Amino acid sequence: MELAVTREDLQDLLAEHAFTRSYRYAVLSIADGECTLLVPFQSAFERPGGVVSGQVFMGAADIAMWLAIKTRLGLSDPSLTVEMKTNFLSGARHEDFQCTARVLKLGRRLIYGVAECATEKGRLLTHHTVTYIRPER
Repeated sequence: MELAVTREDLQDLLAEHAFTRSYRYAVLSIADGECTLLVPFQSAFERPGGVVSGQVFMGAADIAMWLAIKTRLGLSDPSLTVEMKTNFLSGARHEDFQCTARVLKLGRRLIYGVAECATEKGRLLTHHTVTYIRPER
């Protein structure tokens, strides 16, 4: 199956927007309804106690899902997040991590998916369930 976008298209999209540019995400891989991002560690991500803040994981999960949807619906798709549930399973300290999102169901109005963040060695950090809405055009 041919994807609606390329990995380079998605990387360019991240570079175009201030809300994603500052995180320095790198699109590692894409497939049909899937996207894996590298999230490079930044000291600005640390909360008191030296662990990476939860908002960084949630942002990565949301962006990875946004891009996973675009692999099916293309760059112009206007779908938006309507719900996210996050479980924090382990902490990260001074390390990069990866976030992989996968579309489970692409409905007419709602898109359901999951995302997981893990260290580069595979230690699971977070699990997310994400719902997007496809606005009526």
